[in-house]
Amino acid sequence: MNSLGNNRQLAENKLILLYIIDKLEIPVSNLQMTKIILENKIMNYFLLQQYLDELRESNFLSSEQFEGKTLYRITESGKQTLSYFTNLIPASIRAVIDDAIPSAKSNIRNELLVTADYIPESENEFIVSCKVREDKFSLIELNIAVGTKSDARTICENWKKYSQQIYAEIIESLTRKRN
Repeated sequence: MNSLGNNRQLAENKLILLYIIDKLEIPVSNLQMTKIILENKIMNYFLLQQYLDELRESNFLSSEQFEGKTLYRITESGKQTLSYFTNLIPASIRAVIDDAIPSAKSNIRNELLVTADYIPESENEFIVSCKVREDKFSLIELNIAVGTKSDARTICENWKKYSQQIYAEIIESLTRKRN
């Protein structure tokens, strides 16, 4: 492929990334972006990482740290560039992205709103931190000390799968009248 073809592919791939992040309308982590790109066979992992860095360095994307993850969002400059050159993204790729966005957006929102993680305090003590947020407001934050890594993992898995039910049970238990 000649350099003109390479440059066109480079520009197209960067526009695809801007298009996805713009369509999501919410900050997206590197892992979430990787899932979207690889599941839809849009480009390879290494190009994705290179282009995300280049887009950030060029101020088309901004990044922020949130709970140990880098979250990307499109900047005004990125939106403006995308509006000028969206037509360079093949319609077939735009269609694939448009189909993938609703479920990806839902998954990302759930990941941002429900979190559970654990930290070893010592060999026999792990602190599990579970949270449910709505936008930037915490509905519940729960820190629990457990004795095994296995218990910590189970609590994290259960919280991620059943947080609404567990939250309702905690509220019911705390508001129940006692003798």
